[in-house]
Amino acid sequence: MKQEEVVLDKFSVVGISVRTTNQDYKSQDDIAKLWEIFLRNGYLESMPKVSDDIYCIYTDYESDYTGEYTTVLGYKVADAGSIPTNLSLTIKEIPSCKYYKYISEGELPYAVGKTWAHIWQSDVDRRYLADFDVYGKEAKDPANAKITTYLSVNS
Repeated sequence: MKQEEVVLDKFSVVGISVRTTNQDYKSQDDIAKLWEIFLRNGYLESMPKVSDDIYCIYTDYESDYTGEYTTVLGYKVADAGSIPTNLSLTIKEIPSCKYYKYISEGELPYAVGKTWAHIWQSDVDRRYLADFDVYGKEAKDPANAKITTYLSVNS
């Protein structure tokens, strides 16, 4: 699978989160439920977001991809300080660092799963800071979607 090296500036994402693990396929159930809640609750739509792109972030790793981690599903915002505090939302700052960028194409969620399976089997020197998938306009058709995955890596 082809990857491109990029350096991203730091940015903030606001959304909802779940603590999960890849052990015993727990993350598949947890993240599917998180997506269901995210898509059902319209209050996230009204937040002052940079775009309609949905970010699915994997962060706060206990160790590596075999340990616990937090998944945040939300939107990129220009100013996390402007987010209403009366909602129980997660605010996550994505650090500026080097990332490998992958493109997943095909049916959801299988196309993204295939990318992550490739990453887990690779020998990439990961940082485990914050990795994320971006679901933009090209991800609207679940039968033929295009999703971008960013993987934090060491220099």
